[in-house]
Amino acid sequence: MNDLSAQARWERRTQRPLLALAVAFALAYAVPIVVSPASRSLTVVCTATEWLVWGAFAVDYLMRLALTASRREFVRTHWMDLGAVVLPLLQPLRLLRMVSTLLLVGRRARMASQIRLTTYVAGAVVGLLMFGSLAVLSVERDSPRGNIRTLGDAVWWSFTTMTTVGYGDHAPTTGLGRVIAVGLMLSGIALLGVVTANIAAWFIARFEKDDVEERRQTEAIAALAEEVRLLRAEVARLAAVEEQRH
Repeated sequence: MNDLSAQARWERRTQRPLLALAVAFALAYAVPIVVSPASRSLTVVCTATEWLVWGAFAVDYLMRLALTASRREFVRTHWMDLGAVVLPLLQPLRLLRMVSTLLLVGRRARMASQIRLTTYVAGAVVGLLMFGSLAVLSVERDSPRGNIRTLGDAVWWSFTTMTTVGYGDHAPTTGLGRVIAVGLMLSGIALLGVVTANIAAWFIARFEKDDVEERRQTEAIAALAEEVRLLRAEVARLAAVEEQRH
């Protein structure tokens, strides 16, 4: 119980600092892409910031693992956190660091009970739109056959891809760009499903609430009618008794 309490305290204390580091990672990832060509010193600083943020999330995972009561159960139920920590070590690609940081931010955000589903979905949409735009711009801008050359083109392409509209005026031409496109399409479909399910659940809960209120009112009316019937019977009985006396 003490271990669980220590783990919960650690998660509460590190929630906001880790989210702040995630914002720093977003800026470090975006600046070298938006500011093109970026100077070597700026690229080094941004790369170091990205690895620093990833390191902070890795330390956070290790601390939670150390504070938990059952380490085997923690690893089994938090396998996605472990995968996101290990992912950037497999190959030193900036895109892998971006994917792993998105996963870790999402996992840690889900642990905060004060974050509602709507807020989480909205944050996921904005994050995927931003990182998808930056990622596809970074791999498509220098492609000889690429037609995504500016940040505006990338944002428009990401929006149409996430909503599965796909106008076709902009499309990735590189293999990595198409991988990003598949990820955005699947993410867009998943988020759309979450939003649809949330709206449907809200309507169902609303209808159930109305049904409960209607049943309560019906039962109250039936009880009142029964009381009136009993009162009428009692009045009739008293009237009959009074007639017998006279």
